[in-house]
Amino acid sequence: MQFVPFEEGIEVIGLAVRSVLDGFSQFAVLASAYLLDEGIGRPGPSGVAHLELDAWYSQRAWLLCFQQISRQLGDGVVTQIGMAVPRNATFPPGAQDIHGALKSLDVAYHMNHRKHGRPMFDPGTGRMEEGIGHYGYEPVRGQRRIISVCATPYPCAFDMGILMSLSRRYERGVRVTHDESKPCRKNGGPHCTYVLSW
Repeated sequence: MQFVPFEEGIEVIGLAVRSVLDGFSQFAVLASAYLLDEGIGRPGPSGVAHLELDAWYSQRAWLLCFQQISRQLGDGVVTQIGMAVPRNATFPPGAQDIHGALKSLDVAYHMNHRKHGRPMFDPGTGRMEEGIGHYGYEPVRGQRRIISVCATPYPCAFDMGILMSLSRRYERGVRVTHDESKPCRKNGGPHCTYVLSW
């Protein structure tokens, strides 16, 4: 199910939250209205929400922001926000190809969240905290295809945008499709399944 946190006490780093502004492109003032309505950031002099990039913001508030954007503007805008995430969020270094990038996505996801004030991924120990779900990575042997099962509280369209943007850094012709034969969070399912092929 989308828009509902799995646990309370989860926060998102401001660097990742900035994706909302980037996803709206030249309509950042409109994006700001959604963020400010949920108490995220503070009004800047130009009308654009000011976000502290190293500050932490409520995941619940961010999900409510997504819910309003989705209801009022549709999935296309939510996908655009997702496409902005790889440009903004912290990712572990070292990905050389689409496989490395998709394999590191779950770690990056946890690096950009914290739970009760503690980071959800510790690069020193490799320890990952539960509470926000996961981005799956399953390469299909002998094919140029990856299956990604995303079990997160974020919107289906948002995850589609993240997968598209991240994978196209390494394979320009990659095609990302939602497996319609599987459950979907838009319909109350626990996860969505995406197929990446090139």
